[in-house]
Amino acid sequence: MADGIETVDFLLVEGFSALAFFSAVEPLRVANRIAGRTIFAWRLHAEDGVPVAASSGMRFPVDRALAEVTAPGTLIVCAGFRPDKAIGRAGLATLRRFAHDGGRLGALDTGVEILARAGVAGRGPVAIHWEAAPEFRERWADIPVTDALYAIGERVFTCAGGTAALDMMLERLADSHGRAFAHAVSEQFIHDRIRRAGEAQRMALDRRLAVRNRAVLGVIAMMEAHLDAPLASPALAARAGLSVRQVERLFDTHLGMAPQDYYRRLRVERARALIETTDLKVLDIALATGFDSASALARTFRRTFGASPGSLRKQSPSPRP
Repeated sequence: MADGIETVDFLLVEGFSALAFFSAVEPLRVANRIAGRTIFAWRLHAEDGVPVAASSGMRFPVDRALAEVTAPGTLIVCAGFRPDKAIGRAGLATLRRFAHDGGRLGALDTGVEILARAGVAGRGPVAIHWEAAPEFRERWADIPVTDALYAIGERVFTCAGGTAALDMMLERLADSHGRAFAHAVSEQFIHDRIRRAGEAQRMALDRRLAVRNRAVLGVIAMMEAHLDAPLASPALAARAGLSVRQVERLFDTHLGMAPQDYYRRLRVERARALIETTDLKVLDIALATGFDSASALARTFRRTFGASPGSLRKQSPSPRP
């Protein structure tokens, strides 16, 4: 920090979330405006120093190559789809050097995957976008993952991406410049409160589905917790304290479909997310979502989406916030 100015470096990797990046950098701009002087500066980096495309296809110029970043300071990794392919060995080595030299690391969306690959994600818990969390837990079993919006540790801070980046940066402003100052910045974004770190990423089930029946919500929660090893109808009903017939009637009334049809839809939608965001083999995705084989998944996939898993993977993924 020179002359009271804190410089924040951002590493943009191919396919990063532009929304998460802007949610992280804009609070710094507004903080300068409210302070009436420059208290933050920022620089953009790419591993090779050339413009980087966000998940939307927009290309962002950068100030310098990643190798030029130095510690101490703060470096935030901005990622999105396919973070495992977004940076090479040289970039990972730079991240390790930066951490070793006392730098503080942050990650937006799936940026923590890159920190984990570099061995600098810390001991957790870490936050990552809910779609990417199951795969991260399998790949990095020794790093605890939270379902919360963001997690701020001593040397590493992470968030789920999207607008969670705004809340995380506002919370950091509150720590460094006081909560009243952070609230003043928040109000500039028509953001009426700074969400707490522990708040959940996803809407509560009742709001997400517009269903208020507790029994139905309880069964759906069990389904979502057992996508890899689906529970049979009798087991679902028994755990809910109901008969199979009662569960069927409730689902027909509130969702207009049979419980197992809804369950299958959850599993195939999860499979689609893995197809779009990972390079896992179709068989591995099938097993991770409760299908006996790749062909069984493919049949359900075609009925649901009108396309095969392979043809979907060839298409460009839709941008995630």
